[in-house]
Amino acid sequence: MVDSNTTTADNRTANECAEHSTPIKVLHNQTGKKYRWDAETQGWILGSFFYGYIITQIPAGYVASRSGGKLLLGFGVLGTSVFTLFTPLAADFGVGALIALRALEGLGEGVTFPAMHAMWSSWAPPLERSKLLSISYAGAQLGTVVSLPLSGIVCFYMNWTYVFYLFGIVGIIWFILWIWLVSDTPETHKTISPYEKEYILSSLRNQLSSQKSVPWVPMLKSLALWAIVVAHFSYNWTFYTLLTLLPTYMKEVLRFNIQENGFLSAVPYLGCWLCMILSGQAADNLRAKWNFSTLCVRRVFSLIGMIGPAVFLVAAGFIGCDYSLAVAFLTISTTLGGFCSSGFSINHLDIAPSYAGILLGITNTFATIPGMIGPIIARSLTPENTVGEWQTVFCLAAAVNVFGAITFTLFSKGEAQNWAVRDHGGPRN
Repeated sequence: MVDSNTTTADNRTANECAEHSTPIKVLHNQTGKKYRWDAETQGWILGSFFYGYIITQIPAGYVASRSGGKLLLGFGVLGTSVFTLFTPLAADFGVGALIALRALEGLGEGVTFPAMHAMWSSWAPPLERSKLLSISYAGAQLGTVVSLPLSGIVCFYMNWTYVFYLFGIVGIIWFILWIWLVSDTPETHKTISPYEKEYILSSLRNQLSSQKSVPWVPMLKSLALWAIVVAHFSYNWTFYTLLTLLPTYMKEVLRFNIQENGFLSAVPYLGCWLCMILSGQAADNLRAKWNFSTLCVRRVFSLIGMIGPAVFLVAAGFIGCDYSLAVAFLTISTTLGGFCSSGFSINHLDIAPSYAGILLGITNTFATIPGMIGPIIARSLTPENTVGEWQTVFCLAAAVNVFGAITFTLFSKGEAQNWAVRDHGGPRN
């Protein structure tokens, strides 16, 4: 979308490393309109999504907990898909229109995870939560694995506008299938077997609250909730560093643009997808067959999924000019992060099943902040784009991650809290 002559003036490429990139080939199709956006403008366009995304987190969790997540999630994705279709038109209108559109996309996308958490609180038996939620949330990683190479192919053979048209249409088709096939609860599902329905309902019978009002005060006083908040914030700081800054590091310091190869861009997320699926199976096996406590599993998996990526993120800053090792460390770091899907990421359902959507809305509100401020801080720390400056960026991200892992280990809980169950004092398990 961007005229390469515009961004050339903004490049701050260091000369510490030899050029790794192969010459950029002429694109197969160059009919898409190009815009003269400098680096700062591009940053505002990319970041505007988060300003909408952060607003709907807590309201979405509340609405989903009260009214169910099916329609909320469905219409959230539909809205985002429709706005995606209008992206090329908004870009033609100007930067302001595109920023506003992306903020609206964020509003629609912001309901996704709180609504999903609220729905899983009615569907996932306690001893199958890790497996079911990791499979579900791994779809985000699989989508990245598919979309990065596919977007490159579409841009190469058609032009960039068709990327937005393609994914917008896919989202609308998904919405139709979602409304047709999905139900909020087992009781309202049309084709569920009586045995499966009774199994799910009986497993959750003593975990859900009959309170009509949300216990906001004891909820916000809960150390278990704030342990998840710190872990979620810390994990996302590293996640966004890997997502947005490591490609920049390889381009401007190692002097190799990883985005020239869609497959290499997708490899880290393929590793994370596989890890999420396998770790979910492992976590539930440890709980069901080996009698590991829920708290033990959540803490151990969070430690692996946060300290592991921190180690390899620091390593990525100290490899010198070795591009192959950079890709390897990026892949290992992102892959290990998949363990968190069976750690703090689903701990909301352990401590407060009835309010899991609200809890995720709270934690994800804080966890969105790194996506807004992380790139700004990194830019301020790398005025000359030297290897030493980027080592500071990576070490900061790793330190935040380790702090989150330690905090979660010290203060997390594995069972339903008193304020979250029936009449503030029902049975916990």
